Amino acid sequence: MSLRIAFDLDGVLADMESELIRQAAAVFGEAMTQKLQERAQERDPQSDTNAAADDTPDAPSTATLAGTTPPLVRLDMTARQQRRLWHHVGTLDNFWEALTEIEPGAIARLAAVASEHRWEIIFLTKRPSTAGATAQLQSQRWLQSKGFPFPSVYVVQGSRGKIAAALGLDIVIDDRPENCLDVVTDSKARAILVWRESAEALPTAARRLGIGVVRSVNECLDILTTVGGQQDGQDTNVLSRIKRMLGLKPLGD
Repeated sequence: MSLRIAFDLDGVLADMESELIRQAAAVFGEAMTQKLQERAQERDPQSDTNAAADDTPDAPSTATLAGTTPPLVRLDMTARQQRRLWHHVGTLDNFWEALTEIEPGAIARLAAVASEHRWEIIFLTKRPSTAGATAQLQSQRWLQSKGFPFPSVYVVQGSRGKIAAALGLDIVIDDRPENCLDVVTDSKARAILVWRESAEALPTAARRLGIGVVRSVNECLDILTTVGGQQDGQDTNVLSRIKRMLGLKPLGD
């Protein structure tokens, strides 16, 4: 079986937040940026799940901003602060090419195993435009520089689940529980959540909703390559084995 797999970029492969923290210090100063980081550490991880129901005056602006830019985890910012930071980022030439790889070598490994197992890979991202090349082209250049030749990058603005359904994807790997929920709700694809935080902070509904959880991209690739190295048989059997290795119930259970 030739799996069709989508990988999110920021938070899964690319360390966007470390660079945003550096840029926030340039905009707001180091003291304020430290406070924003401390507030993010104190925030209840489960509160993000209920963000859409927030009826505070700032909620509509935050929701609108979140629809056009990647979410921030390590900076607890108001909508106004986010707009100011993203406006600054938009003035930086080829900002997206300056990011570091979260797990050095993971992208090159992904390219190698995808070629070996004949997987079809697409990279999904919600990156806004900056000065220089388009976000898509910057992302393609970045992936090539990390060892993935001829990457297919899709800059998204809507539901990951609807995209997965439209593209006929088998698996979507993301670092955001809400994106994984979109995938399992709006498509037949399997969602795998890359969760590097503590197990206690993991949303309790993740596994109940059929979302696989891994600690790293390399762990995810270990699972996928183990299944890929077996005799494939029927397509549903491959995906069932993946679910079992993720600790989920097989298809049809």
